[in-house]
Amino acid sequence: MSLLRLCAFSKCLNGLILLERSFCKRKVHNFLHFAEPPWKSQQRHFSAAFPKKEDGKKRLCEQSQLLDVLEARIQQLQSDVVLDVQHSKVQFVKAHKSERGASSGRNPKINSGERTEVPTSGKIVGKVAGQTGKGKDDSPSKSRWLKKLNEEKTKTKKLKKKTQELARLERKAEADALELAKVEELERKLKQWAVSVSPEHVKDNGEARAYEDVQRRVHCYLEACVFSGDIDRAGHFLLSHHRRVSRRKLLNIESYNIMMRVWAKMGSLKQIGRMFILVEEAGLKPNLSSYCAALECMGRTPNCPPRFINRVLQQIQWDGLSVDELFRHCVFRQDERDMVLKAIHTLKPDFQPSIKPILHTCSSPLVKDIYTERTDSKYPKLAFSLDELQKRFNNQLCLEQASTITINSVEALKPVTPHMVKMRDLLAEQRKVWHKTLVKALRESKAIMASSTQKVVRFSLYPYLCLMDEKEYADIMIQSLANLPPSGESLHILAKQLGVRVHNKFCILMKEQNQMVDKLNNIYNEYVELLSKDNKVLNVLPREQWQTLEAKHMSGPSLLGDECHWPHAVVLELGTYLVDLMVKHMKVNSDILNSAYNRKIIPVLYHMYTFRSNRQVGFIKPHPILTQIQQDAMETTLTFDSYVMPMLCPPVPWASAKFGAYLLTPTKLMRAVLGANQHEIQLEKCQEEELHPVLDSLTQLGNTAWRINQPLLDVIISIFNGKGSEKLDVPPPLSEAPRIPRYNQQELATYTSAEKAQLKREVINAKKKCGEMHSLRMDALYKLSIANHMRDEVFWFPHNMDFRGRTYPCPPYFNHLGSDVTRAVLVFAEGKALGPGGLDWLKIHLVNLTGLKKRSSLAGRLEYANTIMDDIMDSADNPLNGKKWWQNADEPWQALACCMEITNAIRSPDPTQFISHFPVHQDGSCNGLQHYAALGRDVIGATSVNLMPCDVPQDVYSVVAQQVEGFRVRDAEKALKVAQVLEGFINRKVVKQTVMTVVYGVTRYGGRLQIEKRLKEIDNFPKEYVWDASHYLVQQVFTSLKEMFTGTREIQDWLTESARLISKSGHTVEWVTPLGLPVIQPYHRPRTQLLKNQIQDLSLQISHDSKQPDTVKQKNAFPPNFIHSLDSTHMMLTALYCYSAGLTFVSVHDCFWTHAITVDTMNKVCREQFVALHSQPILQELSNFLLQKYCSVPPVLLAWSIKDNFFFLNIVLNGLYKPGQAIAVVGMHGQA
Repeated sequence: MSLLRLCAFSKCLNGLILLERSFCKRKVHNFLHFAEPPWKSQQRHFSAAFPKKEDGKKRLCEQSQLLDVLEARIQQLQSDVVLDVQHSKVQFVKAHKSERGASSGRNPKINSGERTEVPTSGKIVGKVAGQTGKGKDDSPSKSRWLKKLNEEKTKTKKLKKKTQELARLERKAEADALELAKVEELERKLKQWAVSVSPEHVKDNGEARAYEDVQRRVHCYLEACVFSGDIDRAGHFLLSHHRRVSRRKLLNIESYNIMMRVWAKMGSLKQIGRMFILVEEAGLKPNLSSYCAALECMGRTPNCPPRFINRVLQQIQWDGLSVDELFRHCVFRQDERDMVLKAIHTLKPDFQPSIKPILHTCSSPLVKDIYTERTDSKYPKLAFSLDELQKRFNNQLCLEQASTITINSVEALKPVTPHMVKMRDLLAEQRKVWHKTLVKALRESKAIMASSTQKVVRFSLYPYLCLMDEKEYADIMIQSLANLPPSGESLHILAKQLGVRVHNKFCILMKEQNQMVDKLNNIYNEYVELLSKDNKVLNVLPREQWQTLEAKHMSGPSLLGDECHWPHAVVLELGTYLVDLMVKHMKVNSDILNSAYNRKIIPVLYHMYTFRSNRQVGFIKPHPILTQIQQDAMETTLTFDSYVMPMLCPPVPWASAKFGAYLLTPTKLMRAVLGANQHEIQLEKCQEEELHPVLDSLTQLGNTAWRINQPLLDVIISIFNGKGSEKLDVPPPLSEAPRIPRYNQQELATYTSAEKAQLKREVINAKKKCGEMHSLRMDALYKLSIANHMRDEVFWFPHNMDFRGRTYPCPPYFNHLGSDVTRAVLVFAEGKALGPGGLDWLKIHLVNLTGLKKRSSLAGRLEYANTIMDDIMDSADNPLNGKKWWQNADEPWQALACCMEITNAIRSPDPTQFISHFPVHQDGSCNGLQHYAALGRDVIGATSVNLMPCDVPQDVYSVVAQQVEGFRVRDAEKALKVAQVLEGFINRKVVKQTVMTVVYGVTRYGGRLQIEKRLKEIDNFPKEYVWDASHYLVQQVFTSLKEMFTGTREIQDWLTESARLISKSGHTVEWVTPLGLPVIQPYHRPRTQLLKNQIQDLSLQISHDSKQPDTVKQKNAFPPNFIHSLDSTHMMLTALYCYSAGLTFVSVHDCFWTHAITVDTMNKVCREQFVALHSQPILQELSNFLLQKYCSVPPVLLAWSIKDNFFFLNIVLNGLYKPGQAIAVVGMHGQA
């Protein structure tokens, strides 16, 4: 027994040592935090409801100790006696202690009938229980020992069963402990990933991303509950997730902070303390927003003890934070800032938050002069007074608060018939009925959801349906019905549109609730003093002025909202729910158009399935009755979301990565697919000053004022309301669409199978043509209607960018990046005199628009324009009834607009003083190849794309065509059949598309398809040689480009192989542009997510948050995306320096626009910035960045061999490409 007790004591001793160590650690921790925060005293009241992590370990230790005691007892009973049998006698010999220990450790089991060897006098023996020997021994001693042995066996079996049960419990406890350890590890990794701020060493964390979407969904759910006033639901939801360890990982510190804000508004210090305890139990660390809520609560609490406030301030310091950081980084709502200051003033009456001075500028040498040398800067002003700009602000504010706008359609100019009036009245009446029905159905549905989900922990749509009044949801649904095409729309797209509209409206309402509008009004009214013409010129950029005014008006709410973008799943679930309401409750009488039909109630919308690319897709299609009513009504109004329209005032400058552009409508700085946020995370990690050049360039582009070219718009509308013109890119009406063949079953029975198949193809083609015509017609209708609505207004286009840095106007339909029609009707609101050379630039621009004289010099183009002045003036005077010379141009509508401008200038008293609003374009000569030629220092390639001095502009497409023709002649002499067939067919048009796209990573296969398409367009080319000829030509085109651009293919191969290696290692490709913009390629392997809904389950292909990058897309997209990022960098540099010089500047990627008088200045700035950009060690810096980010092991471990001339990661990333002398850029723009 002494051995048993000793073993048990050792086990207990080990457990006590562990507990003692845990106790000592806790004691030291408590000692370090000797000044406890005020909520610590409440921990004994609230922590009992939630099991701590140590409890599971303690229970496991106790069970293990008990199990050890029982096992020792079994071993003792089995080893107390050793059976010694000699012939027929049964003897028991006590074993030595060492033998007991050995036997107990090796073989604790003794079963009946089992042979047991016992060392007694050197003899081996017998069978148990007298089963050996020649007779039966019935001696009393034998019976007594047998009885005792049987009793011990019974006890052993019982203990064995208990041991097995305890072993099962132990395994279960171990599994629970393992699960808990995994959760703790995931939380630790998530916390490390969230607080990391160094983009160079951030590694993708799959576990963290796995919970990121769910955490955002929890955050949005709590926000919606709090906004709608359902505090109980939010609190119950948070606590229910906190109590369960498996769900606690779905909560982050921001989830707890939402409830802290609620209790802070109520002044409940007790609840704030409870939340801090929950945060500690969850293993999270309070952040600045947490302490801000605590101070706000203390500011609202009457006679709050100063020691509580002092403890909070001390805790902030212990966490390595400061009170000034709290005021700089926290987002305040309503009077939160004032309450925090009130609490601090209790201890420090003279405290005032310090304004962070902007001491650092962007580290890029490319923009050093922009921010440091401003003595010669001439920042432009707008041609508006201060009062006019303030009135425009109020108009834009009202527009965004309304969320939608209704405008007149250009089709309203058509004569109205009595039948149209009847159909319009009928449609308006039906919409009122549908609106009431939807409101009633939504209320009933919400009542059911409120009763069924009150105590359910799962996510529910109920809070999202309480954000607005039911009538506003019904308005959104009716608007979607009006925009539904006759052919229907996929459920996914329609649901997304509805969900996004609700989200945008929610963001605007939240900003109004937070009292942000009044503060925005005050700051904006002072901001436009910088832009108005009746104030002096200041050497301050718009962003800097806005940040100064924000610091000046620091009291009150923050302009930067902290609302979270809804996850993709939430948007689609909400939208699908609204679509389901529309399908179920919007009805119409079947005899509404024809009283001869039997009356019955039929749905207005139908849910059906169709196939798209071999996939079954849910579709929402309107009933033919609704389509007929809408077509006959020909309504004169269109309803759009407010963000679709251009702004009526200058946009808010981009002051940070989260705030800019529209006044209230949420806008992302960097565009991304719905639900993706990896780009936002990258931008947040950047130092603020490094983004200043990008933000300032976007602000400059958005500050350009526009107006409508009214005479040209009237010409376009007249053709649009007629029969349209496919030649002039004006879509015809649906009345011009081909008729869909109709047939009955009797006629069909007489057709052969071939005739039936032909008829089916005709029906499909006719329906496809009708659908295409409707889409083009509606697109043109939207653009022209918006232009007609803005015909007497001055307006602005706010800008943002994609992940590569390429800039785009935010309004989606009508902007200067559109087609020839939309570009033609846009002119600068500010006019400038043509000056001595402006008229010549207008003429050269007109010749460029015609597509003629591409190989002529500028002087040759000007001379040609002077010879066709009669045609130019005839086009301006009689665009539809004259010679119609303008209709043969490559860009006919822009050519007509230029003809009108030239004619007006010539007829003016003094053309040099003519005020011109017309934008003159300077387009790049195959811009991608320009960057490759500069990177590789290819003199021949640089000459072909106008980077080197030449007497006449070079055309790279013609040069390639000439080289390919030379290859063809050589091969034809060698009797190559395909080369002989191609004689006379190789021209610029055949090779242009392939040459243009080779810089963007087109493969030989893709290039062959492009050339094949061009060859098929040639009528007299033998069709049987199309494949062989295209295969031959694509090889010759690639060979020609390789000879002309010697470094281009090597650079492309290096970029491609680097991206392949990076993506193979499980990372996405990232880099930083020379202007400091971080770029990350958003290509991942898609995963399928199933959304279950009543109307239909949606299968989503989610690719933005997948763990594994798509290697093929990553490597193929890296070269073109890198060139695009350089192109955008050059454009932004040109925009910044043009703004500093006082120029009006806008861009369409590599096509730059300005006034005619400032073309020479813009060209000079463009060339200077191109040279400055490529004078930087671009590839060397890229090499250093990739090595630092992805090569975490010593380079020797990455020294792979070189195969097929590929530049592998470790070798080429060390900088094989180093910059040489700057190229003398002469003819970049305006020459081709």
